[in-house]
Amino acid sequence: MSRGILFIVATPIGNMSDITLRALEILRGVDLIISEDTRETDKILKKYEISKSQLSYRDQNHPTMLPKIVDILESGQNAALISDSGTPLISDPGYKLVRELIKKDFVVQSIPGPSALISALVESGFPTDKFSFLGFLPKSKNDRVKLLKSYGDKEATLIIYESPFRIIKLLEEINESLGKRHVCLANEMTKLHEKIIRGSISDLLNIYSNSKLKGEFVVLVAKEGFEL
Repeated sequence: MSRGILFIVATPIGNMSDITLRALEILRGVDLIISEDTRETDKILKKYEISKSQLSYRDQNHPTMLPKIVDILESGQNAALISDSGTPLISDPGYKLVRELIKKDFVVQSIPGPSALISALVESGFPTDKFSFLGFLPKSKNDRVKLLKSYGDKEATLIIYESPFRIIKLLEEINESLGKRHVCLANEMTKLHEKIIRGSISDLLNIYSNSKLKGEFVVLVAKEGFEL
């Protein structure tokens, strides 16, 4: 009996219509869906009338779930790994699982699709030939500043994920660490109220400092000297 395959399936980051035909084909064809949050996965499955068993997988339960997933794949069943939105492993669970399965010589296959960082990058107007994705920055201010300074010296666009509650603090730290830079804030990507704001850090601080912000942000920082 041949071993099963793990498919890494990208799902919409906002607009539910952004799922690919191939992703739907895989979700309908696998024996099991491995979900970050089964409640979020249910929304996609319900919309596209897919009925499938699910297994909840997060970094916290990796040690207990890995043997179960290995047994499933060893039995010849195929599984799809999906996160709450976007491409799994990108600031979402899955890296530990994929790494261990590759070590055990399982086939892992990517089913590409939406990614917030790529969508924001191509909309930003900033250089796309070189970019550094930093994900969510560390909790410690010293660690955040150190990371910003380390990558800020590179000739590349920086891409950062941030919550609405810390976006002002992040802009202030970017200004403190990297000096005057042009920044693009991409908010609520692909959703009804998607908003893209571009400008200097001082401009964006003036715009957002007294605003009640909602939804996660993709923050893009232009390389030194770049202006729109």
